[in-house]
Amino acid sequence: MNAKEILKKYYGYDAFRPGQKELINHIIEGRDVIGIMPTGGGKSLCYQIPALLLEGITIVISPLISLMKDQVDTLKEYGIKAELINSTLSMTEFRGIMMGAREKAYKILYVAPERLEAESFIDLLKELPISLIAVDEAHCVSQWGHDFRPSYRRISQMLSHLEKRPVVAAFTATATPLVKEDIIKLLRLEQPFELVSNFDRPNLYFEVRKPQNKLEEIRQYLLENKDKSGIIYCATRKNVEEVCERLNRLGILATKYHGGLGEQERSENQEDFLYDRMPIMVATNAFGMGIDKPNVRFVLHYNMPKNMESYYQEAGRAGRDGEAAECIMLFSTQDIMTNRFLIENASLGVDHSQDYQKLNHMVDYCNTQGCLRSYILTYFGQVALEEDCKHCGNCNNEIEETDITREAQIIMSCVRRMREQFGSTLVTDVLKGANTQKIRDFNFHELSTYGLMREYSKESIKELISFLIAEGYLLLAGNQYPILKLTPQSYPVLKGEEKITIRRLIMRQKELPEEVRVEAHELFTLLRQERYKLAKAHKVQPFMIFPDTSLKDMCKRYPITAEEFLQVSGVGEHKLQKYGENFILLIKEYVETHTIKKELSPSMATGFTIPTKSAPRDSHKLTYSLYRQGLTLEEIAKERNLTELTVENHLVKCVEEGLEVDYADFIPEKYEKQIIEAIQICGTTLLKPIKEALPSEVSYTAIKFSLLKLK
Repeated sequence: MNAKEILKKYYGYDAFRPGQKELINHIIEGRDVIGIMPTGGGKSLCYQIPALLLEGITIVISPLISLMKDQVDTLKEYGIKAELINSTLSMTEFRGIMMGAREKAYKILYVAPERLEAESFIDLLKELPISLIAVDEAHCVSQWGHDFRPSYRRISQMLSHLEKRPVVAAFTATATPLVKEDIIKLLRLEQPFELVSNFDRPNLYFEVRKPQNKLEEIRQYLLENKDKSGIIYCATRKNVEEVCERLNRLGILATKYHGGLGEQERSENQEDFLYDRMPIMVATNAFGMGIDKPNVRFVLHYNMPKNMESYYQEAGRAGRDGEAAECIMLFSTQDIMTNRFLIENASLGVDHSQDYQKLNHMVDYCNTQGCLRSYILTYFGQVALEEDCKHCGNCNNEIEETDITREAQIIMSCVRRMREQFGSTLVTDVLKGANTQKIRDFNFHELSTYGLMREYSKESIKELISFLIAEGYLLLAGNQYPILKLTPQSYPVLKGEEKITIRRLIMRQKELPEEVRVEAHELFTLLRQERYKLAKAHKVQPFMIFPDTSLKDMCKRYPITAEEFLQVSGVGEHKLQKYGENFILLIKEYVETHTIKKELSPSMATGFTIPTKSAPRDSHKLTYSLYRQGLTLEEIAKERNLTELTVENHLVKCVEEGLEVDYADFIPEKYEKQIIEAIQICGTTLLKPIKEALPSEVSYTAIKFSLLKLK
């Protein structure tokens, strides 16, 4: 059997996801690999399929007991022989599993990294015919990673003790270039094949909302999304308790998870959520690591997280089955103060400058007027989308433009008159005309800008300040006590030479597709009930029987024979034998009762897709033609009704295809040498580290074209 046949036989899928096939092929050929793929990108298949093709046993190093157990249970449901070794086993259980491994009773053995600290365990591993070592969450080996685990350092020592070195495959969802190089070095990977996947998750819809009442916003959202499974993240335990209590009072089923609960209560609440007994989990960021629940349809953030890494990891727990899901942030300026407090009190005496910088990026995300997906991609050092994604709050909603030049001038003037030495809270108080001791002490009540924005709420003024920071008109300097400063962009506005408009979103009612949504389908409900019953009987999570994607495919195909059932996405031979009869009988009865005519069109069989805006072919060459006529990026953007970012990406594509540009149009002469030095130090894989090593005036545009010039 080859890799594709195994994918169909055991997992029930017809095609690999991007990057999976390349990684699998290199492992099978005997080459070390490192795969950096986003959450939900299908990393586990990249070592599970080679495990079934290689002769011996595959050892998987995994840091989380809950994740190991879920993966082993899932593999057993696929009919794949697997076991795990962790601290919960008795000595008798441990010996039994090791004996089975020696006798080749399993193809995959999951091991907690702490086991590698015992020499006696490494001696036992020497007796096994190991063909592959897969290291999950490989960033744990690096001190530069966000979740360093010292026991991961034992992996390379274990490898040196084995009689024959197996192939080593490392996987992670979060690795900067620095961490990636650390993984290669510390795991002693030998000339590995490296794959860094696109971080974009097309099935996720991103949106930032700024409601007056967050609890009311959540209540309304949940009423519109009844019976869907979701996570609501809060910054503090107090917020978790408040939100969960309010939802329960409203009759909305929700459970909670945070560090202040007892271990048993946390465990029970987590199980209620995973087994679909409770559709909604309200939690701090303590929840979610190692949780693999594919049918999470939304992740709401009641508070803004303190950095983009945390946000994308938490938001990424939605839609792991590839189906459409929503990631919505509820932002208020109070979130900034909450996060500053959490950073300041995290570790006393530690330099938090990097944490504050990351927080500023998070605030910028909440205030950007551009495409949210592109912001995320650019933050992680990847190339932004060529056009608006049409699948985020900023691209998908109608925009109302408001001229805020006057307000911006007042705010900037106030910052300047306060000598650029104070933060947004005091600037807001001065603009509101507050009568405080601090204002009187500094004589700020005598400033010409004092009280000029009395009619605005404090929240509105702070939101305007956040917007001006995000757009580069103001700078937030300092760390623990940030102060507002003017930037070169401020002065044209102050002189009346430039106008500023803010684009406010007008929320559009989402349109339902013309055909009846499968979630509302009566058969879908019946299939979910059958799945829940079977999951309870077999003591496994419902998605391990079949994920929602498989149930939806059944609703489209109406399979009433074993052969037809095998064509359903996610149905392999083992699951057909184990559960097929239950579902086929139920579907057959439904078809007969409702006298359904089974006429399956090819489009029905393909499942749900998210409509995307298709760009005209050779659009980039039309942009290039205008560039050659002497038009600037701004002029081309206006002419073609595109964003400047799209125009820039078009020209990058043209250069890659061999067309010529004048690099002096894009790279400032005085910074060119610095940019080249930064590229040599940081490497060419990601843009973000290069940007951070350069003065703030150097744009991503200059970096992109410098990279092209160096090629």
